[in-house]
Amino acid sequence: MSTQKAYAAAGVDIDLGNKVKATLPGLLASTRRPGVLGKVGGFGGLFALDTKRTPKPILVSSVDGVGTKLKIAFATGRHDTIGEDLVNHCVNDIAVLGAEPLFFLDYLGTGKLEPAVFTQILSGFARGCAANHCALVGGETAQMPGFYQPGEYDVSGTIVGVVDKSKILNGPKSVRRRDVILGIASSGLHTNGYSLARTILFDQLKLKLNSKVQGFEGTLGDELMKVHVSYGRLTQSLLSKYNLTGKPRNIRALAHITGGGFIDNIPRILPTKLDAVVRVGSWDVPPLFQLLRDRGGVDQTELHQVFNMGIGMCLVVAPDKADAILRSILKSGFQAWAVGEVLAGTGICRLV
Repeated sequence: MSTQKAYAAAGVDIDLGNKVKATLPGLLASTRRPGVLGKVGGFGGLFALDTKRTPKPILVSSVDGVGTKLKIAFATGRHDTIGEDLVNHCVNDIAVLGAEPLFFLDYLGTGKLEPAVFTQILSGFARGCAANHCALVGGETAQMPGFYQPGEYDVSGTIVGVVDKSKILNGPKSVRRRDVILGIASSGLHTNGYSLARTILFDQLKLKLNSKVQGFEGTLGDELMKVHVSYGRLTQSLLSKYNLTGKPRNIRALAHITGGGFIDNIPRILPTKLDAVVRVGSWDVPPLFQLLRDRGGVDQTELHQVFNMGIGMCLVVAPDKADAILRSILKSGFQAWAVGEVLAGTGICRLV
């Protein structure tokens, strides 16, 4: 028996891995953008930064996963949106600093490589990167037999973006008293809060993935698998319109409402002597969050700390430009509302 066949017998099929990866160049071609050098399959991805376009470039990086949303993917057998969720999440994380995405790298760990599942996941990565004008320059696929339950895997991603030093968003230095807080709609849970949501929906309420719930467009499984919205292109457009070089910044700060919800994420962009006062009920709460709220037995503060409750991104903006910025968001096809304001305080988010 050859060494390679022995390795396959131990659970790691190198030949299968190479065969599956051979399809990557065609899949990733749609994500190519100016700056990408070399080809897929090298020891590292290469990217040439355009310093003419960004004279004082500051690189911005972030890494994340999709948490226990993977449990829903395993149960439904739907893996084509997981990669897209992860790209969009990472894009939003660097968007709050004013950065545009440059390139993305993925990691996939599994016990046994399933070609069909692998292709679905990578298709999601490619689709997400292409939509965000972000190059997928490489990644890692690890076969680790005995490490994961059969049929399960884990994914993570790393994104690198760029923002000119003069355009970095720094909330604690920019946010002012009486600034207005705008909230942009989410598509659902996005990639956070699934552990509590699964406990409420499946253990307490005894619902199934194929359950039809009043107000849902499809099944419960469809609702839980909705793709995490990317706000990257929208925020770049808004910043270019309302934060002009040499003029006061009308968009003071952005907060991605992910793990930690309103309670933990908004304070990250506040000065220590100001509070964000969020008016509960000032936006349309989607049916999924209504169900979790009304039947979950969770108090209001924790609901807004675990879940996004229908708001995926918050903008803190100058009061005299709030209406114009809100109109621009709505014109772009997103739902949005004025959900609060900044008042004197101690650097926390208050729900009223």
